[in-house]
Amino acid sequence: MSYAEETSKRRTFAIISHPDAGKTTLTEKLLLFGGAIQTAGAVKSNKIRKSTSSDFMDIERQRGISVATSVMGFEYNDLKINLLDTPGHKDFAEDTYRTLTAVDSVILVVDCVKGVEEQTEKLMNVCRMRSTPVIVFVNKLDREGKDPFELLDELETKLNIRVQPLSWPISMGMSFKGVYNLFNKSLRLFRPGGVTVAEDVLAIKGLNDPVLDQQLGDYAVKLRDDATLIEGAYEPFDVQRYLDGKLAPVFFGSAINNFGVKELLDTFTRIAPPPLGRPSDVRTVTPGEKNFTGFVFKIHANLDPRHRDRIAFLRICSGRFERNKMFHHVRLDKNIRFNSPASFLGQRKSIIDEAFPGDVIGLYDTGNFKIGDTLTEGEVLQFQGIPSFSPEIFKELVNLDPGKSKQLAKGIAQLTDEGVAQLFTQQQGNRRIVGTVGELQFDVIQYRLEHEYNAKCRFHRMDIHKACWFTAEDPKVIEKFCQYRWDRIARDKDGNLVYLAETAWIIKSLQQDFPEIRFHYTSEFKREMQEAG
Repeated sequence: MSYAEETSKRRTFAIISHPDAGKTTLTEKLLLFGGAIQTAGAVKSNKIRKSTSSDFMDIERQRGISVATSVMGFEYNDLKINLLDTPGHKDFAEDTYRTLTAVDSVILVVDCVKGVEEQTEKLMNVCRMRSTPVIVFVNKLDREGKDPFELLDELETKLNIRVQPLSWPISMGMSFKGVYNLFNKSLRLFRPGGVTVAEDVLAIKGLNDPVLDQQLGDYAVKLRDDATLIEGAYEPFDVQRYLDGKLAPVFFGSAINNFGVKELLDTFTRIAPPPLGRPSDVRTVTPGEKNFTGFVFKIHANLDPRHRDRIAFLRICSGRFERNKMFHHVRLDKNIRFNSPASFLGQRKSIIDEAFPGDVIGLYDTGNFKIGDTLTEGEVLQFQGIPSFSPEIFKELVNLDPGKSKQLAKGIAQLTDEGVAQLFTQQQGNRRIVGTVGELQFDVIQYRLEHEYNAKCRFHRMDIHKACWFTAEDPKVIEKFCQYRWDRIARDKDGNLVYLAETAWIIKSLQQDFPEIRFHYTSEFKREMQEAG
């Protein structure tokens, strides 16, 4: 198969939602239809003993939430699908935001009972900023939820995007009968359960087919009325408007019951975009280019706890990636060879010989990579738009077992490399301070340090308002400032100086006292200075 054919086969997307909308369950059912797994797992279930493929970490299984993005690849309808399941919880939102830079489209899951929630709106804002094509899946139709027309209005109002239903529910909750596909005029009848794949589609000759009355009884009249109303309110579906990020098609179903998922997947594979171009500091890189480029958007330590490995996830933007070929690491300005690149299905990995634009691959990392790093075949460029975050909560890391100091140091170094937290070391007393965006991250770090590195710790809250990286043209000014505020000076993992400010007022006061000093509020300040210059 030619390079162009391989590229056009790829579809790379993320599943996003507010916590508990059913995102991970939907992921499982998509994998089921794709033939990647034989039986779907459940996030929370007494009957299903199998855990989900994407939530493979112990803490994810225990809490029933995703705390890290999972990467899964499978084939469906002659296409290579790269699916990324993201954390829904706001404390891990930065992982999701970074993931959105690595995908070409998005499936947004909405709970029909709760409607559009806070995190859904935030995630949609990110999608709109990038004009990312979005498909909405309204989930949990097996429960009594909001009226479908009311949900459509809420989606348009809160998400600030035009929506168009491509399937329509026939009742919901206890009386849920099924879904009518407005796109291809077929009827799918609902049967509870659905751990394995089942086909229950009725071919009908339009809405006036007497089969509707036989199967649905009185609900057939309501369906005809609703369908007439929809046809009058919406123009024929325009694929281009969806690709431009201006129109979101809406599907209804119940992921836990495996219902409405196939319609979603079939339509997605038909309309979702192939790999798209990516902006860099030099130019826009397009997938048709023959020279290889890609960027690291995620790092995960201990994907396989038995081997203590560390994987850098790379999105390929152009060219062919080949095993054992030398590629140029732009930030380090050196060439690196990868002898075991891997594709993933959650925790399970397979060694690959080649990969193409749109693919997400895992590279074994010995400490060479940071989030945002670029690999090329020699060209010097840096992909843009990968966000970094300023921590909001700061706590001191306290070692509870002095005999395990090495394990703790290694563990916290590797976990902070993943991008969910930042590590600062204070010169005074060599105190280690961890900064995060949310409280839950400390629980995850504590759990993973104990269970993956055999190191016990606790966290003490600190009176820090903001971490401020600082620079000045004159080294003597830096030295003077460090002497003046020696008790609040720390270094980040890369050895950069950081001022741990108590309040916003103190930052303002110091800026007046030291006008030569520039304060920066993210660890990307060097890149920001280059771009400004």
